[in-house]
Amino acid sequence: MKILKAAVVCLALVLALPCLAAKANPVDTVTIMHDSFGAHDDVKIWGAGREGIDVYAGVYMLDKTAGTGNGNTWPNGLMPSFCIELNEQAPDCSRTYEVVRPKDVYNNFLDEHIGSTKANYLRELWGRFYNPAWAIGGPYTTQQNTDAEAFAAAVWEVVYENLPGSPAGWDVSADGTAGPKGFRCTNVDSAKANGYLHSLTGCGPKADLYAFVNCGSQDYIVQVPEPATITLLGLSTILGLMRRKRASA
Repeated sequence: MKILKAAVVCLALVLALPCLAAKANPVDTVTIMHDSFGAHDDVKIWGAGREGIDVYAGVYMLDKTAGTGNGNTWPNGLMPSFCIELNEQAPDCSRTYEVVRPKDVYNNFLDEHIGSTKANYLRELWGRFYNPAWAIGGPYTTQQNTDAEAFAAAVWEVVYENLPGSPAGWDVSADGTAGPKGFRCTNVDSAKANGYLHSLTGCGPKADLYAFVNCGSQDYIVQVPEPATITLLGLSTILGLMRRKRASA
């Protein structure tokens, strides 16, 4: 019996290691919750243990209420982000996230860090193709929803697939990784998503990205805001408050 109890304790510790590996008292944090969506649409995915389920793909609007250290880079209020973790749920109440570079994000399902190469592709993807108009409060056009959805699919392709020999090897409509890893999706403009991915060279313009990570909640990538972006974020926050006020009237 003692041996069985010891084995159970050891197994519990192994399963908890990803959470225990996080800093006990991180100095760079944000307190956020998922508030709403920017431009987005429904997509059916296979990846991270999800088999043919419908999810929202596009801009996740996060409501920041507090921060420490680098977390104060972003003003309080709404900010656009993209999900990088398909096997966790968006936070429906305020939770404290650690602020780290994308390369340092550990994905529990994949049992690996994103790493520098994938992180640089994500930075280039954002630098080349992210459109701030996807997060200005809506309503959004059909084209904006389609483009943001394709962008999200491209993000998941980079995160969940093994690195191909070249960006031309990425294809959001086909799982190119053997075993339980990998990613594919339907109900998306795959030509648009693949066009984003195939345009990456590793040498294009790169956005300054951080990741918000919380063991037990969905992780996100976000851009360090420029002055014009801060103005758009403020407008988005005001519009969001106006919509909620009308809905409660």
